[in-house]
Amino acid sequence: MSSEPESEKTGPELARAVLDAAKARRMAAPQRRRALSDPEDARSGAGGRRARGYTGSGPDPRDPQAFGDVLAKLVKARGWQRPAAEATVFGAWERVVGPDIAKHSRPIKLDDGELTVEAESTAWATQLRLLAASLLQRIAAEVGHNVVRKLHIHGPAAPSWSRGARRVRGRGPRDTYG
Repeated sequence: MSSEPESEKTGPELARAVLDAAKARRMAAPQRRRALSDPEDARSGAGGRRARGYTGSGPDPRDPQAFGDVLAKLVKARGWQRPAAEATVFGAWERVVGPDIAKHSRPIKLDDGELTVEAESTAWATQLRLLAASLLQRIAAEVGHNVVRKLHIHGPAAPSWSRGARRVRGRGPRDTYG
């Protein structure tokens, strides 16, 4: 090693110094690995170690896993069940409520267990209000209970007369609708 202080080193010299220090620490540390003397112990995984090499005919944690299974474990481990269920309401709306209802409505927002649904017409909004109890049952069966507790159903958005930077507050243009 060179005689200059470590704070003065830059680039490759600093990297070499760090590498040398790590090698010295490793050589000074006691060996933690224990060699298995008996070949039978090596096959059975005695001593807390698993044997290397090929696995047997049974399932093994080292076997390839299906992506869906790995994703389900991750969702459960991170506690993402509720956000995943809420996303299912929006992502699989047709599967959740059925193709006929999904053709004439769409979910808008889900906030604190209250789902807002917009129907394509006021007639469909009335129909969906009558079917609200059965829709809640379908949603609960598909995504789980207490994900959606209440439905707010409204018709299509009415045209807004408030356009532009300057507008007059009031009841709007009265001559348009007679």
